[in-house]
Amino acid sequence: MKMKTALTIAGSDCSGGAGIGADIKTMTMNGVYAMSAITALTAQNTTGVRSIFESTPEFLKDQIDAVFEDIRPDAVKIGMVSSAELIEVIAHRLAYYKAENIVVDPVMVATSGSALMKANAVSVLTRELLPLAALVTPNIPEAEVLSGQTVRTKDDMEGVAKLIGDTYGCAVLLKGGHSINDANDLLYVNGGYQWFSGKRIDNSNTHGTGCTLSSAIASNLAKGYDLEISVQRAKDYISGALAAMLDLGQGSGPMNHAFDLNGRFAQ
Repeated sequence: MKMKTALTIAGSDCSGGAGIGADIKTMTMNGVYAMSAITALTAQNTTGVRSIFESTPEFLKDQIDAVFEDIRPDAVKIGMVSSAELIEVIAHRLAYYKAENIVVDPVMVATSGSALMKANAVSVLTRELLPLAALVTPNIPEAEVLSGQTVRTKDDMEGVAKLIGDTYGCAVLLKGGHSINDANDLLYVNGGYQWFSGKRIDNSNTHGTGCTLSSAIASNLAKGYDLEISVQRAKDYISGALAAMLDLGQGSGPMNHAFDLNGRFAQ
């Protein structure tokens, strides 16, 4: 039996709501075989991040090499990478292996508000990694950092998405969940715009939504769907995970990634 595969390169959230925990759950539920290369261990829960223990560049390289040399991924999702040195390793190895369907979620701040990327890493991210990406998925605060522009309106979203996409040669999915256009997201590809409407779900438990969305997109790209369909399928999946109204933890809790799981082993 053959199966499409996806690799997540991201940090580990010990509470399971974000990072590789969310990525592996999402990839599995979206029908691909999930693999991981861990950039950092984090001690965090729904209320905040307590500490971060980074992988060394050498160990991260070994993880990526081990995956590509044996089970080549059909898509790669990149999440939390906190330092410039780790970003350089990722960019070098993905370029070396000519990796395809790279989705970059530029994780800079956790849902709880804790910083997850060092200031000097942003310039390396834009210079080394974004030009390799098929898609980058910033939220509005992240897009403002990447573009140096302020986003307040729908027109601002279109201008910033175009600026990021044209500057770095990648498609951009600018997520509108930060109080602009309800839950509508904007996809910019090769000079064209497509809005993806979404109904805001009254659920305060949104820990890991960015990780989940980008992993679902990567999974669908791995299966051969085009970018537009991959984004729509990912948005439908995350809407279902939020609508399941899982309620765990004392802060911004996780979603139910397995809301559509059936079978006797899930009972």
